[in-house]
Amino acid sequence: MNHLREKIARKEPVYGTHVTLDDPSLCAILGRIGFDYIWVDMEHTYIDCRSLYIHLNAARAVGVNVIVRVPQNDMVTLKRVIEMGVDGVIFPMITSLTEAQSAIAATFYPPKGMRGFGPRDAVGYGLYDVFEYIERGSLDMCRFIQIEHVLAVECLDELVGIKEIDGYIFGPNDLSGSIGQLGYPCGEKTGMLMRQAIEILERNGKYIGVSTGDFREEVIKYYRDMGISMISAGADTDYLLYGAQQALRRLQAYDSEQ
Repeated sequence: MNHLREKIARKEPVYGTHVTLDDPSLCAILGRIGFDYIWVDMEHTYIDCRSLYIHLNAARAVGVNVIVRVPQNDMVTLKRVIEMGVDGVIFPMITSLTEAQSAIAATFYPPKGMRGFGPRDAVGYGLYDVFEYIERGSLDMCRFIQIEHVLAVECLDELVGIKEIDGYIFGPNDLSGSIGQLGYPCGEKTGMLMRQAIEILERNGKYIGVSTGDFREEVIKYYRDMGISMISAGADTDYLLYGAQQALRRLQAYDSEQ
C-alpha cells in the first residue's frame, strides 16, 4: 500500500532518507527505523535496475515505501523502474514545461499518457488483475519533479498547471549552482529564490519537498520554517561516515586519557 501517497494527499509532513549504495540491507535497516520512505538514487550512483529490484524487495519486506530518482531524460530506465511497481518516481533537473509534460506523460498509459505496456512485478508477473492495475494501480504511484535550476523557477507558473505532479522537490545545491552560488545551498540568494518558488507553489496548493544530504537540526528547521513538508535528508554514506568517525574519536579518546 502506498502510505506515502495518502499522507501527501492529506498534506502531512513526511520524512525520508537517501540510499546510494547497492547493498539491500540498507533498505531493510533504514526501513525499520521508521522513515516514511526511502529515496533510492539512480542519478548520481552506480545503482542499476538489478540493484534497485533487490532494494525494492528488501523495502517491501519491512513495509517502507520506495521512491526512485531516475537518471535525467532517461526514458528507457524510467520504463524499467515503473514496471517494478515502485511507489514513486522523481524527475531531476526539470527546466521547462515541455520537459515536465513529457516526463509525466511517460508514466501514464494512453489515452492519458504514452507509457508502453509491459508491467512486470507491478502485476505480480501476471498473478494480479491487469485491468485493475491499468485502471487503478498504475495511478497510485507518486510523481515528483525537482526544482534544481533557476529556469524551473522562472517557468513555475506553468509547471503548477500539470495536475498530475504530486510534489515539487527542491535540489538546493544545483539550484545554488544555477545562479553562480554552488556550494551554498542555504545561502541568501538561493534562499530568496526558493521562497519565491514556494510562494507560487503554496498559492496553487502544491506539495513541497527538498532533498539534502545535511541532517543537522538547524538545517531541518530552516527548511521546515520555509513551509517545506517533505524532507529527504542524509544518506547511507553519511551515516557510515558519521558513525565511523564517532567510533574512532571515542577509541582515540581512551588513549589520550591514559
